[in-house]
Amino acid sequence: MKLLAENLAKSYPTRSGELAVLRGINLAMAPGEALAVLGPSGSGKSTLLHLLGTLDRPTGGTYRLGDTNPFTLGETALAHFRNRHIGFVFQEHYLLPQCSVLENVLIPSMAGTELDPTATGRRAGELLARVGLSARLDHRPAELSGGERQRVAVARALLLRPALLLADEPTGNLDRQTARAVAKLLLDVHREENTILIVATHSAELAQMLPRQLEMIDGTLAPWQGARP
Repeated sequence: MKLLAENLAKSYPTRSGELAVLRGINLAMAPGEALAVLGPSGSGKSTLLHLLGTLDRPTGGTYRLGDTNPFTLGETALAHFRNRHIGFVFQEHYLLPQCSVLENVLIPSMAGTELDPTATGRRAGELLARVGLSARLDHRPAELSGGERQRVAVARALLLRPALLLADEPTGNLDRQTARAVAKLLLDVHREENTILIVATHSAELAQMLPRQLEMIDGTLAPWQGARP
């Protein structure tokens, strides 16, 4: 399932006119490819991920994931498409505090009755083993460290084998050593699952762990010139 964005744009109405956040984004990626999108806060990185993740709709351009233009779908079909094909890892883990680690990972499977609960339960257990949390299945998020909570979020994002994995500042709230571990985990599972991985970050160290880097400048993607002195 390939990703293709052509002239993707997003603007918002303001009292003084349209505010253009993204201007003519062009991006093509195939399964197994990984990309870092750099830029300071407010540069449009999160807006781009929200469009690619179908959490928001563009005001211009076209977008396809596989053979589907998701923005031609109705809201119910779009939500189903998103749940089945796109995984998200955010800076905040968004785990449900009242649920166990295993229950949090299983949340994406609760949106569809066509899924085999035995198979998804097995998949959740395998993913939690892969991220080193087999001994924490019954723990609540408050009983975990920040790095452990983010690893749960990675496992949750991968539960339904998404074609596209989007990570928005996934290490932003972590100390340096933990951030490196989470970044390595993301890359390892991306390779094993053969996903398309896009990471939005302001961290040059994280970006350099990925094979390709682009920078958000004035609402467009440009080749990254490397870390600033």
